[in-house]
Amino acid sequence: MYRYNMPEKFQVMNGSTLKVIACVTMLIDHAAVCLLLNMILRMTSPLHQYSTQNLITLYKVCRAIGRAAFPIYCFLLVEGFFHTKSRPKYALRLLLFGIISEIPFNLAIHSSLLYRGHNNVYFTLLVGLAVMVVWDSFMDRWYVQVPVAIFLAYAAQRLHLDYGWKGVALIFILYLMHAWRVPQTFFGLMFMYYEFPGVILGFLPMLFYSGKRGRQMKYFYYAFYPGHLILLYTISLFIIRHHT
Repeated sequence: MYRYNMPEKFQVMNGSTLKVIACVTMLIDHAAVCLLLNMILRMTSPLHQYSTQNLITLYKVCRAIGRAAFPIYCFLLVEGFFHTKSRPKYALRLLLFGIISEIPFNLAIHSSLLYRGHNNVYFTLLVGLAVMVVWDSFMDRWYVQVPVAIFLAYAAQRLHLDYGWKGVALIFILYLMHAWRVPQTFFGLMFMYYEFPGVILGFLPMLFYSGKRGRQMKYFYYAFYPGHLILLYTISLFIIRHHT
């Protein structure tokens, strides 16, 4: 099925392994935003200058590592699109956890209960899924496919979804090149050039994907997103109290 794939002996990563990598790198990224940034902003004394510089360096490194998470989630979304037993149920899960995650996302990333200027990644994945469904449903009818895909990408940007139209476009690229693993990885990586070099960590594991699902803990991975955001926000409250 897959052309231009890595030799079979190198296909050592299953879907579960990719999910773990995505979760860990996302946790590192959000910890930098929620915790390290809070600490940096509160270390105003000249006595803290050296520590602040170290924290800033650590913050940048963590954010770079965090760039790996999104492409992996997009890749897994495309794989899920082709292998799920029910696309409507798949979409419903993304919508449900997007709604559940919005307040934790606002609190952890923007320190606000309501924040309209940036919405969580589940909604980006949902719009990307919608693009794939439309493209697949109206095959050979480009006059439907193209306008709807453009509209959905525009909607993602206007609704301030995480990664905006670029996130939807990445999903679409990975979808179009689904059967060609190495070109899929290459063109996806080139599209996300603006996230270099950290994003490379997200695309490399895709080359070694075996096509197997691995250990199934579906709802754990869904719940990890809002769960880790709540945890980070709780820790940030302690940091704020400690530095005030």
